[in-house]
Parts: sequence; structure tokens; C-alpha cells
Amino acid sequence: MRKYICIDIGGTNIKYGVLNEEGNVLFDGSRKTSVYEDGNDILGDIDNIICNLINKYQVEGVGVSTAGVVDDESGTIIHAGKTIPGYIGTDIKGFIEEKFLLKCEVENDVNSAALGEAFLGSGKGYKSIFCMTIGTGIGGAIILNNDIVRGASKSAGEVGYINVNGKPIQEIASTKILVENVAKRKNIKVSDINGRIVFEEGKRGDSICYEEIDKLVDNLTELISSVIYFLNPEVIILGGGIMEQREFLEPKINSSLKAKLPKAFFESTKIEFAKLGNRAGMIGALYNFINKRD
Repeated sequence: MRKYICIDIGGTNIKYGVLNEEGNVLFDGSRKTSVYEDGNDILGDIDNIICNLINKYQVEGVGVSTAGVVDDESGTIIHAGKTIPGYIGTDIKGFIEEKFLLKCEVENDVNSAALGEAFLGSGKGYKSIFCMTIGTGIGGAIILNNDIVRGASKSAGEVGYINVNGKPIQEIASTKILVENVAKRKNIKVSDINGRIVFEEGKRGDSICYEEIDKLVDNLTELISSVIYFLNPEVIILGGGIMEQREFLEPKINSSLKAKLPKAFFESTKIEFAKLGNRAGMIGALYNFINKRD
């Protein structure tokens, strides 16, 4: 069975592994991303990862998932945020194919996570999918008939910038904002609390944590309602660390959506939670490679 190196590049860590064509992970690891105040050495990280793996495995190609807006044809970063300084213009595909003589495909990280869920996760069997990740910010990806909808500027699905109640949604409904709001109301340092603690305290009946979680859900379901109205997908998949609180969040999200949507709209789109966890990006990078190359 054919094997592939899959790499998932984030601003803090790089996850990598060797997967077979069925999506089984034969080996995986992670390392800190080489990011500095004025630049990065991500190509050096990639070089080191591939050099180590090709000495142990015979592989057919390399699939890459990465933060930033990606030109999926050239495999180049065309836009990146502050988390990876100097990343714009990085030619990941060209570097890998020239140095290692291996075929390579590169995709945005949220798109990759969505493709992973479509391949082996909560989106399997659906033809129209919207995947939303909630973390430090909020990202989105659209899949129709197994293909990513990219848009004119390769940024379709970037819902984090959509205004809800007068502000970009990721400024009022991300995990980062949830933690900041709780810290402010409790008059404590942001460094003294995190999302896990907020949910633990909320479940125990802490009124501030509970109220801020409800506020986040209300804002988030405003965005989800809009997605259902304009895209009307078969399924919306919710991912990111915060969505590991499924038992607590699922009834709140469904109740809020039911109150905001006409019955026909509410019942037409299923709300699912991501299944693949932190391997979604690697699995999606594999699926993207196979779809393009095989």
C-alpha cells in the first residue's frame, strides 16, 4: 500500500507523519515551528522532517497543510498573519519537489481539516459541507462534491471576518475572546485562566463563566444561521479545541439555532462535531494530495 509524508504547519507547532492511502497513520510526531520576531525557517523545518522520514519509509509524495492563504496550484503562501512573520511568498511545493524529487500538494489548514473530516470524519458521505474551526480565531471552509470552494482570492469561507452585532465574529465568539471576557469580569490575569477552566467552572455553576459561554454560543449561532441561509449545506462541522466540550455545547447550540431559524432551515442542515482532532490537517493533506495526483 502506498505511503505519503503529511505535514501540518501551524504558527506554534508542526505536526507530521507517514500515512497510507487509506488514511491510517503509520507514524506521527511534532516539533516547534521555527518562528522568530522578524522571520521563520519553516523550509528548514520541512527539510529536516522529510530527510528523517525518507530514510525510514518509501513514500510516493508529500501533502502539506499550512496556516495562511495558499495558492493551491503553485503551492505558495500568498497571505499570512502575524503568527508566522515573513511567510508570504514561501514556495513550499517548489522547495519540496526540487530538493526531494517528490510530488507535493499544499493546502490551507482549515481547508485541509475540512477535507480530512470529509474523507474519514464527520463529513463522510455528505456532498455539501461547511467546516468551521473555533480557536484563537474563527476559520471556515466550503466543500461541494468533494472539492474545496476557493473563491477569486483563494479565501472563500473566511467567515472570521464577517461582522456579527457590529464586530468581526472572531472578536466576539472565539476561544480567545471567551477567556479574555471571563478574566476581565473576574478581575484576574488572562494567563491565569484558559478555555478548559472556563468550561469546568461553568459546569460547576460559576455564573460569570456560564454567562460568557452562553454569550459566545449566541454570537456563534448568529454566524451559523447566516451560513445556513446563504449556503444551505447538508452539514456544518464544528471543530477546534472548544468543540471538544460537545456534551455541554451541543444542546445549547441546537436550542439557539432552533429559536433563530425557520423550521425548514433548522431541519435541513445537520450540525456535527469534528471527529479527527489534531490529525485532521494531516489526513486532509493526504486526501488533497490523492485527489489532485491520483
